[in-house]
Amino acid sequence: MTGASPAAPSPWSAPVASGPLDAVIDLPGSKSLTARALVTAAVAQAPTTLRGALSSRDTDLMRAALTALGARFEELPDDAGSGTDTALRVTPAPRPFPTRADTDGVTRIDCGLAGTVMRFIPPLATLADTPVVFDGDSAARRRPLAPLLDALEGLGAQVAYLGESGFLPVRVGPGGGGPLHPTDPARPEAPHRVSVDAAGSSQFLSALLLAGFLLPGGLAITPTGPVPSLPHVTMTVEFLRGRGITVDEPDAGASVGARTWTVHPGAPRAGTLFIEPDLSNAGPFLAAALVAGGRVGVHHWPANTTQAGDAWRWLLPHLGGAVEQAREADGSLTLTAVGTGELHGIDADLSAVGELTPTVAALAALASAQGHASRLRGIGHLRGHETDRLAALVAEINRIGGTARQTADGLEIAALPAGARLHPARLRAYADHRMATFAAVVGLGVRGVEVDDIACTAKTLPDFPTLWASLLADREGR
Repeated sequence: MTGASPAAPSPWSAPVASGPLDAVIDLPGSKSLTARALVTAAVAQAPTTLRGALSSRDTDLMRAALTALGARFEELPDDAGSGTDTALRVTPAPRPFPTRADTDGVTRIDCGLAGTVMRFIPPLATLADTPVVFDGDSAARRRPLAPLLDALEGLGAQVAYLGESGFLPVRVGPGGGGPLHPTDPARPEAPHRVSVDAAGSSQFLSALLLAGFLLPGGLAITPTGPVPSLPHVTMTVEFLRGRGITVDEPDAGASVGARTWTVHPGAPRAGTLFIEPDLSNAGPFLAAALVAGGRVGVHHWPANTTQAGDAWRWLLPHLGGAVEQAREADGSLTLTAVGTGELHGIDADLSAVGELTPTVAALAALASAQGHASRLRGIGHLRGHETDRLAALVAEINRIGGTARQTADGLEIAALPAGARLHPARLRAYADHRMATFAAVVGLGVRGVEVDDIACTAKTLPDFPTLWASLLADREGR
C-alpha cells in the first residue's frame, strides 16, 4: 500500500526591512567544527565533552552515523541553567568499530544531504567489523563521491556501488588485507600513501586526514589537482593538532602533485572542547545591516579562527559596509556590520570561501539594482554542493528581474539599467540551506519575496526564521 505524498511546505514570506536595524545576536556552534569534533571524539583515547556543539539535521545525522559504528553520546545537564550552555559527552567506539545492523542484518547510514557524513564516515567504515551501506536524500545521490572512494580502494577497502557508479548509494567495508586491515602484520613505520582528486571538494582531503591517524604508520595524502576551500583543510589540520595528532603540511608554494599532507598515527586527546559559533551562518545576519542600514552584531566572534566565515571581515567592506570589533570579557569579539543601504558591486575570487557565495550573491543582486555589476570567481566547485549553486543562483537572481549568468568558474551579475528594479517572486530553496538564506537576504530589500522551503535551513541553523525575525523585533523594541 502506497501512502499519500507529503504536503509541500507552505511558502515563507520574507520580512522586509522598514528602516535601519539595531541588533546583536548569538549564533549556535559551527557545523564544520562540530562535525570534526564528533568524528575525533568518537575515536579518541577516552570520553570527550563537547560544549556549544551544534544540534541540527547535519550534526544529528553525524551522531547517528557514529553511533552505528559503536560510539555513544550522552546529553549532559545545562550547568548554567540558561538552556544554551549545552554539553555532549562522547564515549569512543572500540576497534574494529562494532557496527549496529538493522533487523535485516545490514548496517545502514543515512547521510541526508550532509557532505560531512557522506565524506567523513566512509573512511571509518573501512575499519569496521562489517561493511556499511551509505545512502541519503535524492540530491545527495548527485553529489560527487568517487574520488574519495577511489582513494579508499587504493588503500585496500572494499567498495561496491549500489546505483550509479561514483555516487550514493554505496557499500564500504574493510578489505581482506593491506593497510586498512586491523590485523595488518607488517605495521610499517613509514606512512601509507594515497592520491586523491580533491578538485570537487576539500572534504575528500579532510576525510582522509580525519581517518589517517588510525592507520599503522599514518597516511600521506597527495591531491592530484587544485583543492578548493583550503581554509577547511587548514581547519582540519589545526583541529587534529589541537587534539594531539601530528600533521605535516606541504609548502604552500609547492606545485600540484608535490603537495602532500601527512598525518601521523595516534589517538585524539580526550577532555573538554568548546565549539566556536558558526561564522559562515553569521553572513546573512551581517549582510542584513548592509541591506537595511544600521547595525547587526554577532557575539563571541573568535579573535583567531580557521573558519572560512572569518572572511566577512574583509568581504563586507568591499560590498558597501563597514566592520567594527569590540573585545568581550572572555577574549572573543563582538563583530558588528554597519551599513547605510548603499551597496557596492564586487569582483572577488571566492575559491577559498565558496560557502559564502550565496550571501555575497544576494548582496550583489541587490547592488545591481543600484547600478553596480559584480563578478564572483573561483567557485566552479559549487556545482557539486547541496544543489548546483551556480545554476540555482542564476535562476533565482533572474527570477526577481536581475541579469545573471554563469561563467566557467563563477557568476557575473550585470548592473540593471537606470530606473529598473528587482521585483517580488517566490524563490526556490532547492532543499539547500544557503539558497534559502540567500532568498531571505534578498527579501529584506525586495518587498513581497517568498521562499518555498525555509525549513531546509534546519540543516545547519535550527529555527532560522525566528532568529531572522529577531533582527526586526530588536529594532522595533528600541
